[in-house]
Amino acid sequence: MNFPRLVLAGLNGGTGKTIVTLGLCRAFKNLGKTVKPFKKGPDYIDAKWLGLASGHFTTNLDPFLMSVDKLKGLFLEKGQGFDISIVEGNRGLFDGKDVAGTCSTAELARIINAPVILAIDCTKMTRTVAAIVAGCKAFEDGFNLAGVILNRTAGERHRNILHKSIEAYTDVPVLGMLPKLRENPIPERHMGLVSNTEYGPQDESLDILGKMAQDCIDLDKIFDIASGSGDIPQNEEPLWSGIELVSDKKPVIGVVRDEALWFYYEENLEALTKAGAQIEEVSLISSDPWPEIDGLYLGGGFPETLAAELSANKVIRDHVRTLADSGLPIYAECGGFMYLGDDVEYEGCKYPMAAVLPLSTCLCPKPQGLGYTSGKIIKENIFFPVGTEIVGHEFHYSLCLSRTGSNPEYALELSRGKGMAAGFDGMIKNNVYAGYNHIHALGALCWAGNFVKAARKFQKERE
Repeated sequence: MNFPRLVLAGLNGGTGKTIVTLGLCRAFKNLGKTVKPFKKGPDYIDAKWLGLASGHFTTNLDPFLMSVDKLKGLFLEKGQGFDISIVEGNRGLFDGKDVAGTCSTAELARIINAPVILAIDCTKMTRTVAAIVAGCKAFEDGFNLAGVILNRTAGERHRNILHKSIEAYTDVPVLGMLPKLRENPIPERHMGLVSNTEYGPQDESLDILGKMAQDCIDLDKIFDIASGSGDIPQNEEPLWSGIELVSDKKPVIGVVRDEALWFYYEENLEALTKAGAQIEEVSLISSDPWPEIDGLYLGGGFPETLAAELSANKVIRDHVRTLADSGLPIYAECGGFMYLGDDVEYEGCKYPMAAVLPLSTCLCPKPQGLGYTSGKIIKENIFFPVGTEIVGHEFHYSLCLSRTGSNPEYALELSRGKGMAAGFDGMIKNNVYAGYNHIHALGALCWAGNFVKAARKFQKERE
């Protein structure tokens, strides 16, 4: 299969590749092209902004979280029918989980046979940038560095030297040169870009970036590069094999989606649907009553910044606790599990939460868990059989504090990652499974079917 595609990479985190990618997505959209955004690696916030910039939801691609066949199949399925697919990389171009660069952005580009455009922060550099470009092009085999976009340039003289140096010492084309912005159109905070739900002038900021891309980047040349990507061999195995329909009478799984909790991979929800569930969105902040549900999925997000609103909605807090006590299957990730605790401490204040689990969480100045995770299920639960190998990721500033004398049970023993307590994650109580670890349904194939089976069982007992 062949469709226009490219990977936008950087030399490191903070090089400005997200701003450049957002600008490209909005610029192509403004030119009337349909743009499919992808985000490499575990990310929800940048992915949401890319979706807003392009007008289409973002799909995450991660060689750590899923097999190569699943990753390639996901890219093929979600990229079809668009004029161009733009993949934003993560961290540095060649940075992976080991010395070989396994799971790097460069490896992803090889898997999907996509040309790479490198965004470079040129602050206080001129001729050295040419050496960096030459080194990147020669560093790995089977890697197509198709062009560079020079970011944070200081003026015409600076841009002139940069362009001539790259032209003199490399054969890599300069596709654009962006000025240094006096202020970031999209503010940042401890987890990267600020959440779009907490920032009003979204379209205004994205339009600024789109215009900058149209003024400063050769969009025609970039589209030509993307269009010459070549074929991607189709997989023999269907993308969703391993996630089978387990119930023809659809149990209802409530998915919390509001300003506090909205970190979800769309494929997780799609997997639940393919396994037979009916998805109903619910809110922990709104006073609107919930529909009758047979399961509950609480994703990640920012419960700390909306702790006052969550705490004030005592009706919903009590309702969630009653559902948990009744045996409702509940799966909670990171911010969702924080809500299930006794309270959240943020900026010196404690806010009561649902009190489903015997724990509290406290926000800290520095990350308490950051990066990929892997481990094995060691205790019985309704979501994963004992012995299942689990891969995922965590990124949290909160610290989990178990209630004294509570003797919590953890289902997941981590060989990589911090988790909730000294290498353990996935606290279980009744039919609740909650932890810091985020999974992707295409990397944990049993999760969706088991969730729906448990929800169907609850539905039958309720009926």
